[in-house]
Amino acid sequence: MPSLSRLRRMVCEANAHTLVKWEIVVKKILRFVLRLLMGGIALIAILAVLAGYFLYTPNPKLPPLSGAVTAGSIVIDGRTRTYQAYVPKGLSPGAPLILAMHGSGENGTALRFEMGYSFERLADERGFAVVYPNGQNGHWNTCEIDKDASQPGIDDVRFLTALADKFIGEIGSDRNRVFGVGLSEGGYMAIRLALEAPSHFRAVAPVAANLSLPENFQCRPVTQGGTSMILVHGTRDPLVPYDGSEGSLLFGLISNSKSRSTRATAQYFADLNGILGRPVTTRSISADGFGIDRSVWGNDAVAEVELVAIEGAGHVFPQPFYRARRILGPSPRDPNAAKVIWTFFERQSPR
Repeated sequence: MPSLSRLRRMVCEANAHTLVKWEIVVKKILRFVLRLLMGGIALIAILAVLAGYFLYTPNPKLPPLSGAVTAGSIVIDGRTRTYQAYVPKGLSPGAPLILAMHGSGENGTALRFEMGYSFERLADERGFAVVYPNGQNGHWNTCEIDKDASQPGIDDVRFLTALADKFIGEIGSDRNRVFGVGLSEGGYMAIRLALEAPSHFRAVAPVAANLSLPENFQCRPVTQGGTSMILVHGTRDPLVPYDGSEGSLLFGLISNSKSRSTRATAQYFADLNGILGRPVTTRSISADGFGIDRSVWGNDAVAEVELVAIEGAGHVFPQPFYRARRILGPSPRDPNAAKVIWTFFERQSPR
């Protein structure tokens, strides 16, 4: 029978062995946790780099301008609606007026960035005023039924026509040369203006926007045409695809319903304006290598329709002063969409 001292020694040895085993287990757990933490930190770093690459872009530098951008508001249906405006210094009465509408979830300041202040630059060069209205809660009530459901009771056509009338009255803008420009959801709003306010807008320019499908379409033309239209669209637009298919970003976290194709949108307005025959199409290559197909519908009609399809461009407003976020697709520096649009507006004869 073992002595008491031997038993004590055996117990101590067993306890020590157990402690060693637990120490090994704890070290393994700690190493595993450390690996997880290091892996998590590495993953966060990789995601941060990717987010910066795809989502970050520096704001454009504000160019020297003759005038100042001012903020204002008007009351429509009991709601205060806001805007920014740029009027060049010494602008004469009778000058044209452009209303430029921002995209979904944005405001006029964001649109000015995304356009690289290109319309302010042109306003000084060519002599017109430009106004950046703000949508209610960052959105516009366009011709889509589902958009109207999310913005009940908001009459953006009334807001924009009243805003145009305000500048016609206050600075003497030419009521026969009022134009509308819109990017993305703002482009959808420009389409609504062409349909429901042709007497106010001589021409509109939807950029990266299409006409909705009939089952999601609530607008009805108030007249048989009369508003000219130029559409500018990239053929690799992921959010509002050129072919009208469903668009998405961030693996579907941001999505856009199907629409008519950009070509079908142009044809719709050519038919609405009574323009007969096929369009005349020309092709060129931009300074940075993008193919440009320009199709023009026009045969001495009051209005004309033009489609500028930029091969390989994304959901962007092409111009040389600002690079759009990479997640939106390739961002051409040429053509300068503002100059293309203004050239189209300028050739529209006053009604």
